[in-house]
Amino acid sequence: MRLGLMVGPERGRYATKVERLRRDAAWAEAAGFSTVWIPQIPDEFDALTAAAIIGAATERIEIGTAVVPIQPRHPIALAQQAVSVQAVCAGRLRLGLGVSHHWIVEDMWGIPYRRPLAAMRDQLDVLDQALIGCGPVDLDNDSFNVHMSLDVTDIGPTPVLLAALGPRMLDLAGDRTDGTILWMADEAAIESHVAPRLNGAAERAGRSAPRIVAGVPVCLCADSEIAVATERTNRLLSEAEISPNYQQLLGHGSAREVGDLLAAGSEESVVKRLRSFADAGATDVSIRIVPIGDDRDQLIASRERTRQFLASLDGDLT
Repeated sequence: MRLGLMVGPERGRYATKVERLRRDAAWAEAAGFSTVWIPQIPDEFDALTAAAIIGAATERIEIGTAVVPIQPRHPIALAQQAVSVQAVCAGRLRLGLGVSHHWIVEDMWGIPYRRPLAAMRDQLDVLDQALIGCGPVDLDNDSFNVHMSLDVTDIGPTPVLLAALGPRMLDLAGDRTDGTILWMADEAAIESHVAPRLNGAAERAGRSAPRIVAGVPVCLCADSEIAVATERTNRLLSEAEISPNYQQLLGHGSAREVGDLLAAGSEESVVKRLRSFADAGATDVSIRIVPIGDDRDQLIASRERTRQFLASLDGDLT
């Protein structure tokens, strides 16, 4: 199982954001991580722009968006941006896409949240041709009539993964993409729901085994601090639990809140929890470091302890 690091969600001074992206990605590459995963937070830095910054600051590490929502982007505009970023990344970009949630699409953007599965299918129809980066894009479907040609790059096609939580979206991901990027999926949900559905769809389509990227918060700490780490994880990351998409996914597993996914405690405990995701069928983990402490210095020290331990794992768990 490949170990990836989530880069970019930490709040901070705007003036230092770009430099922090460069620094954190360069550290992840030097530490041996296989991938940096960049979330798209509704009110934060654009994930594909961040991917371009990281691509220019690194040489080896894979770079994935986790994930770009499709509703505010025409697929041609999305493809032009993605293949341009792919040229910067020299082939290392993995485009994670999703249909987001009603409280973002409708309540924040004012766009109707309708037929998300059909919307993703129609988007993929265009992207299947456009993400090659050059050549004709010619199709008509229920959402788009596209007849044009792109001449951006010959580095392609750009691999796509979907934030697939429900059964039909998992079928679509297995049938037409390279896998899924998850959040709020514990080991039970992956083993009983995600992996069988996704792998079955890929096999029926004659595709290679798909990637299953599990999002896992991690905190290296004393056993006596696990409850504190769990509480902080719930406080920092719990807003997504209100989404029906995540509620349905939680119903397939044992977790009831994001803190239940936390890999915390000693080095042995963290590794054991991460391995349990691999045993359940995950091919990758996207690690969100959760530091603990009563002040800034303690939070920085906690984050650094967890980072250095994760670096010792050399980017893979066998």
